Amino acid sequence: MSTPSVPTRRTPGRPSPLVLGSLAAVGALTLTACAGPSVTTDSAAAAAGEASQTATTDWSQVEPASEITWWSNHPGGSQAVEEELVARFEAEHPEIDVNLVTAGANYDEIAQRFQAASQTDELPDLVISSDVWWFRYHLNDQIMPLDGVFEHLEVDVEDYVPAFYGDYEYEGQHWAAPYARSTPLFYYNTEMWEAAGLPDRGPQTWAELAEWQEALDAQVPADSAPLGLSLGPSWSAWWFKNMLWGHGGQYSDEWETTLDTPEALAAGEFVRGMFHESGLATVSEDATVDFATGTVAATIGSTGSLKGILDAAEFEVGTAYLPDGPAGGGTPTGGTGLAIPASRTPEQQLAAAIFLKFLTETEQTAYFSQNTGYMPVRTSAIESPEMQAVYAEAPQFRTAVDQLNDKARSQDWIRVFVPGADQLLTEGIEQIVLRGTDPAEAFESITPRIETAYRENVEPYL
Repeated sequence: MSTPSVPTRRTPGRPSPLVLGSLAAVGALTLTACAGPSVTTDSAAAAAGEASQTATTDWSQVEPASEITWWSNHPGGSQAVEEELVARFEAEHPEIDVNLVTAGANYDEIAQRFQAASQTDELPDLVISSDVWWFRYHLNDQIMPLDGVFEHLEVDVEDYVPAFYGDYEYEGQHWAAPYARSTPLFYYNTEMWEAAGLPDRGPQTWAELAEWQEALDAQVPADSAPLGLSLGPSWSAWWFKNMLWGHGGQYSDEWETTLDTPEALAAGEFVRGMFHESGLATVSEDATVDFATGTVAATIGSTGSLKGILDAAEFEVGTAYLPDGPAGGGTPTGGTGLAIPASRTPEQQLAAAIFLKFLTETEQTAYFSQNTGYMPVRTSAIESPEMQAVYAEAPQFRTAVDQLNDKARSQDWIRVFVPGADQLLTEGIEQIVLRGTDPAEAFESITPRIETAYRENVEPYL
């Protein structure tokens, strides 16, 4: 049986990060880092040896390098913001020059370039380390623990939002520091909502959005749909988690892949139906662009896209929690931290750590958030008058922190800890969305490869 074609638009971007709110909200964030493996065998021993060597470095005897390189993809279109942060740092630390390099268009491109450069002299001194990449860097002994150098530099690690700093902790050490963090958010066009006679809020459930479809169909172009969603690595498998959890499923139970459960298959069938039966959803190459231009009435986008969407849209933008499914719901955290390569010299590592400290201090993280929509990674920044003014001027920012507080869940292990699993999950989801493949067939095609990746790249090091 042939499946209907799915209209496709512009270009997907990797989710970027945010979560804004008050001290009370941050204090309520009890989301903890996913419990992960303990690294104890041969390859792990090599990593432990490298970590031990770095941990025992006497940083007081190290002279920081005069020049370092930072690899970034400029999350959320933040190149100008990052250039300003570099300029501020160099004004405060004229002894250290920072070369900001566009090392990829998204987190995955940077990770692939970093992997390829790992045995060369082309490594940076500071690198973007996303939620689905940093752990494999740790397994491969490619990044250093930050605890010792942070202690030397008197970094106030207690002021980091605990959930975010804790995400990078294994065996009592932290392998990255939070930089650009986010959750997915439901965006809706309030003008289209009003014209459709809908209440000025997001749908509380996916079933409710389906009930609103007929009214919303009249508000979008005939070849479009009410909901536009982007695909692509590190994105499809991110937004699908809400739908998967909403049907009572999960990608894995710790290391055991669970894509063959009735709950996971029901979630896959729900997504297939949105694109190939009801017409509720369409594929957007860049859903945030389609949303801002009125091509679709709603989208799921990163909280880190909020500032850009507010600037681009010529209508009042509504923000809401991701809808619940029949078994509830939840929102995954995501985004990126920053890590320091283990193979750089102590002089380069110390200079990079000085810059990393500066980037994540209160003033800088508040500036980054104000200009991108990402969350300040320090509680002191979230409390700051600057951020409180942002919340007052744009209440949409509050939705993100409230959702994080109320709905955030730790990610399923295989997506964030198994090398390549995120791309394989994306492949399965895209089979369902683009070709209308039966979810059982789509998930069966990727499960053995995920399990092989676990056996070959993770299990030997546990």
